[in-house]
Amino acid sequence: MQVRIWERLKPLLLAVVLGSLTTAAMAETAQETAVKKLIEPRLGDGVKVDAVAKTPYLGMFEVRVGKDIFYTDANAKYMFVGRILDAKSSRDYTKERMDEISKVKFSDLPLDLAMKSVKGNGKRVIAVFEDPNCGYCKKFRKTLQEVDNVTVYTFMYNILAPDSAVKSKNVWCSANRDKAWDDWMLNGKLPATAAASCATTPNDKVLALGQALGVSGTPTIIFADGSRIPGFIDAKALEDKFASVVSVAPVASSK
Repeated sequence: MQVRIWERLKPLLLAVVLGSLTTAAMAETAQETAVKKLIEPRLGDGVKVDAVAKTPYLGMFEVRVGKDIFYTDANAKYMFVGRILDAKSSRDYTKERMDEISKVKFSDLPLDLAMKSVKGNGKRVIAVFEDPNCGYCKKFRKTLQEVDNVTVYTFMYNILAPDSAVKSKNVWCSANRDKAWDDWMLNGKLPATAAASCATTPNDKVLALGQALGVSGTPTIIFADGSRIPGFIDAKALEDKFASVVSVAPVASSK
């Protein structure tokens, strides 16, 4: 008898549980919408909030504007700009969210705008934004000399000096782009002046791409899983990062 009653009640109880979860989710969504409406006018003219999400930290709400994150309370009375850390483990929750937000879909990168070099089997794939006048980029080029079995797509991202675009154009117009780039970055040998017939370079498109991806400095390294590392890393750090990335086949070829 008890079994029969339970069988009859199960659908009803399931409906109650699902209804409660749905109600809670709707309430949270409404609260997030309310916070967005409150906080957006307080950020100044033209600032648009991309998303608001309830956090498990002290009743705070995460507010995302572009790739920036800050926190506020339910009444949007206070704003907290900084990192949320676990006091016991030092886990950086803000960094984890920033890394998640900044991920790139590697397959969407316009690799025809990049130079491609392959070492060994080329199974490990990265894209790098570099400026020809960037000292840390030159240092990272030396790191790449120590690493095998890698495919590198280099986007020449001209943001540091007026002549960066000129140097990049001369490299792009060289008969062997990879050699011309390495000659300059590793050995300080300037590429030859671009031929008059070389009218088209990807400079402007790469600049727009980097800006759209929020690349604010060079080098910026993007891995096959979409994660990125801004700035120089040595060979050991690069190998450690490769070990944490799911292996993928090399991406379609570009020039």
